[in-house]
Amino acid sequence: MSKTTILAIDNGTQSLRAIIFDLEGRILAKSQIPINNYLSEKPGWYEQHPQFFWDTLCLACKRLKESSPQAFNAIKAVAVTTLRNTVVNLDSEGEPLRPAIIWTDQRKLKNITPLEGYWKYLFKIAGLESTLHNFQSSCQAAWIAHHQPDIWAKTDKYLLLSGYLNYKLTSQFKDSTASQVSYIPFDYKRHQWAKSSDWKWQIAPLKPDQLPELVKPGDTIGYITGRAAQATGLEPGLPVIAAGSDKASEVLGSGCIDDHQACLSFGTTATINVTSQKYREPIRFIPPYPSSITNAYTLEFQIHRGYWMVSWFKEEFAQIEQQLSDKLGVSAEQILEESVSDIPPGSDGLILQPYWSPGVKVPGPEARGAIIGFKDTHTKAHVYHAILEGIAYSLREGMETIQKRTKHKVEHLYVSGGGSQSDASMQLTADIFNLPATRPHTYETSALGAAINAAVGVNLYPDYPAAVKAMCREGKTFYPNPDNVAEYEQLYSKIYKRMYKRLKPLYKALLLKS
Repeated sequence: MSKTTILAIDNGTQSLRAIIFDLEGRILAKSQIPINNYLSEKPGWYEQHPQFFWDTLCLACKRLKESSPQAFNAIKAVAVTTLRNTVVNLDSEGEPLRPAIIWTDQRKLKNITPLEGYWKYLFKIAGLESTLHNFQSSCQAAWIAHHQPDIWAKTDKYLLLSGYLNYKLTSQFKDSTASQVSYIPFDYKRHQWAKSSDWKWQIAPLKPDQLPELVKPGDTIGYITGRAAQATGLEPGLPVIAAGSDKASEVLGSGCIDDHQACLSFGTTATINVTSQKYREPIRFIPPYPSSITNAYTLEFQIHRGYWMVSWFKEEFAQIEQQLSDKLGVSAEQILEESVSDIPPGSDGLILQPYWSPGVKVPGPEARGAIIGFKDTHTKAHVYHAILEGIAYSLREGMETIQKRTKHKVEHLYVSGGGSQSDASMQLTADIFNLPATRPHTYETSALGAAINAAVGVNLYPDYPAAVKAMCREGKTFYPNPDNVAEYEQLYSKIYKRMYKRLKPLYKALLLKS
């Protein structure tokens, strides 16, 4: 075992994990604490007290120290990766003013003020009025300023969750450029705060001094303070290195640093990401997100409620499987996995479109989920299988969109997230994409990506290619089955790709009724 270790803090949607890695990317110790008690004052609202996240981080670290003192005492650097688009208001004393609004929150601001100057005409000419409206209605800062003016008047700092946790560790109001994915005045091309003339400042009622200082991934944010050391058990003075948001970290932790590789994330939000050294918009006028590699970009296509649908299906339709799982001592997912082992490609003619929650621009605000092709021989196993296929179809569509923008062909898939543990899901993904699909050697790719940032940041590796070579390895690879590939190609091109266009008028009619 290497004598030097790295601590990665991964604050996800469903749990916080504190993980110690060695310099070969092996997990030496892990402490995981579930997060399932979000606050919901109204339907569709999701919040949590910032102090809860900090207390959970401290508890996870203390448990690590207690269970693995040798690895804990060998920590040379710390890095934090968190869920995106989760915002925290702090007063002048650095104390939270209200619960953090979580990325899953669905509240919308209805009192929208039109843009001033030439911007409104540019958006109209470009046909981007719906994109502008989404930014305006979804901007949490604008909602707070309008509905809670007293809170906004006291807001001295407005941070993402990553910035808040970095502040608690270091007392520095600094955050990584690779974490800035939210409705804030960020320049996605230059990886800096937007110029004062940018339209985003009109929507988000922020002043530059309310935002943190931006630090490039791999650079030092600060050092563990005495107060943070007492709360976490970490050694005071340890460097805290800037990492990326959870998805950016997953891409790096999967080893996807070349534009011929694609990282699929089978998580609550299912995504396909490709790293690029050039600024290329994956969808016209939708910017690429900052990469965890300095000055690079992550082109992303997402299904907002991707593998959430698997959890939904399990809760709504798999009560028998859950009872069996308790009796047999195996997971409900494993029992569902066995139930689809004999389901043929295409689920006997059942096709699912996974738009349970609409995207920003694609598919569009009117989109709904759909399942077509039901007949009396279908079972819930067919529906489960169709969900897995529908997610893969949509991600393939995203890959094709990205390839058109980059002019580079994807040659290999690396699949992370909870859904990647399903062999059925991995095999049908390889078949639908007609590409080899590989699991990274560890399930914890987001934390590993943060650890790689830390290792490069404290010069344990000279650069990211060297760190990825040493710390990332391939797990099991699933290769396309030629017979399945032929069947899926017909279903994808002749049915799936036509579904949205045919159903869009009906979706719009339903939108008017809701």
